[in-house]
Amino acid sequence: MEERKVVSIEDRIPKLKQTRRKKANRRLILYLMILFILIAVVIYLQSPLSNVGNIEVQGERHVTADEIKELANITTETNYWKVDTDSIKNNVESHKEIKSVNVNRDFPNTVQIQVEEAERIGYVQTNGEFSAILENGTKLEAASSLPGGDAPILAGFSKQTYLEEMSKELKELPQSVTNLISEIHWEPKEDNPYQIRLYMNDGFQVLASIRNFSNKMTIYPSIVAQLEEGAEGIIHIDVGAYFEEYAGAGEEGNTEGEVQAESPDQVDEPISEFEANNDPEGNPESSPESETNITPQEDPELTPQPETNEDSDPDREDTPASEQEGTEQSGSLEDSDESDSTDDSSSEESGQ
Repeated sequence: MEERKVVSIEDRIPKLKQTRRKKANRRLILYLMILFILIAVVIYLQSPLSNVGNIEVQGERHVTADEIKELANITTETNYWKVDTDSIKNNVESHKEIKSVNVNRDFPNTVQIQVEEAERIGYVQTNGEFSAILENGTKLEAASSLPGGDAPILAGFSKQTYLEEMSKELKELPQSVTNLISEIHWEPKEDNPYQIRLYMNDGFQVLASIRNFSNKMTIYPSIVAQLEEGAEGIIHIDVGAYFEEYAGAGEEGNTEGEVQAESPDQVDEPISEFEANNDPEGNPESSPESETNITPQEDPELTPQPETNEDSDPDREDTPASEQEGTEQSGSLEDSDESDSTDDSSSEESGQ
């Protein structure tokens, strides 16, 4: 049998003491670290280092960041760990133009406020100032001398119910089509109280109805694309869809005389006398150019007689005044000769 090595207890005691001493040192270091961490936390919480250092506002358009921060009721002196996100959300959503709010804390000292504003669907003019109309039909109290370019002008909406319904329809309309609208006028009739007239940025007018407006107005770009270039008129989408051209639109080459002749302030008598002189049979049909190019004079007797054109009577010939006088003199001489011959014959019969 092998002999076991025997270690005396005197030899083992120093090693046990050394092991116990190492464990005690580790525990002491651990406790000291915990103590220092607690002291650091207390100092951090009591110092400005724990305050909110940065407040980020995102998504604002018409409401300023300062207004949102004021509603949130937080500043750079607010303790970061005391920020109540739910309270901030409720405070900011109390604003009429704020639709939804999302609040996040970003360590170590940043607070992020993400807002979504209610869409402005139009502007209403009151006493020379414009007030914004929100997507729910709410009218803002704040007014400005000029409307914003982000929504059309709403005119004539004297009843709130129709304004709210119009707001809902505009909200559902694609933004690409909304940007084409300049003004919307409410023009109710007895048989159609929902009738509206739109003035578009491209020069057209649109007659439509508030009901189903968002569905029917989406075809506007396709209708305009089918029209001829330079066409002007009214597009009807209330009952069916068709285009009505303006009266007199599309006539090109109008001279200044034509505009004067079509004006209601012109005198009709000189024109009618001119037609009578050129058309002895009283035919009302005459050359449009001759009618519109003549500027009426105040005194018909001073109106110069135009030369005979191709449309006048080919059998009619203008006789000079000298020839007319000669004809009248020759006629009077012939009448005198006839009277002399009659007197001679009567005297001869009496002699016999």
